[in-house]
Amino acid sequence: MVDIAKLTQGKELSELDQQLLTYILENMDCVLQKGVRQIAKENYTSPASVIRLSKKLGYTGFIDLYYHLLPLVNVESEADTTKEADFFELERSLMLQHNSIEKLDAFVENVLSLDGKVIFIYAAGFSSITAEYLYKKLLLLGKQVIIATALDSVGVLENNLKNIGAFVAISKSGETQGVLDKIHTAKKAGVYTVSFTKETPNRLGEYSDLNFKITDQHKLDDRNLLPNTFFPFTLLLIEYLLSRYLKGINEVEDTSPQD
Repeated sequence: MVDIAKLTQGKELSELDQQLLTYILENMDCVLQKGVRQIAKENYTSPASVIRLSKKLGYTGFIDLYYHLLPLVNVESEADTTKEADFFELERSLMLQHNSIEKLDAFVENVLSLDGKVIFIYAAGFSSITAEYLYKKLLLLGKQVIIATALDSVGVLENNLKNIGAFVAISKSGETQGVLDKIHTAKKAGVYTVSFTKETPNRLGEYSDLNFKITDQHKLDDRNLLPNTFFPFTLLLIEYLLSRYLKGINEVEDTSPQD
């Protein structure tokens, strides 16, 4: 059974709505041909219920819903057939395929090059492990850094807003409500915001000033039960960003006048 937790988060869906959505996701190969009436019939409800579900999820109708969900399901199916050997081929091209050099330079300029301001890192769940890694790397570089997770009080962010120069959030789904709340708070305070999310559209990526899109093989696996590339690719991207920053520093030092 597919995991619909993040798709429905923040949406007021009834049990029937959730049943319909699960049915649609599990039958993407034939629901378009069946149409709204047949879908409703097989779920013992009315066609209007299917249309209402589509609109609750933010789509104009069933067809719009179908074509937005189709890429997620297609990639999920392709990932299931991936050979084990292919999973470990972490290619640089895959890590950077959604992220331009301009994005990398923007992170170096607006986050890593901050002077006298704090870098605030926030993540929840599995993403907090990756956030902890970034936190420790930045400390080694002598940066002023604060890290917070879902277990921390909201005051950790709110009480330090005047000192924060950049807010960095890591969220595979990009739909975790706690992370969304924090980035809204940061943006209202005029803080530069950055997010690391999966490559498909999500609210966190849309809200951020800078969004890094990371390839995620299992886009509907919001409980992280299956092997995925999101977390290792995020770590690799972090290392690449840090290497560009350090390279820039070294180039400046090499060109500075010698005594």
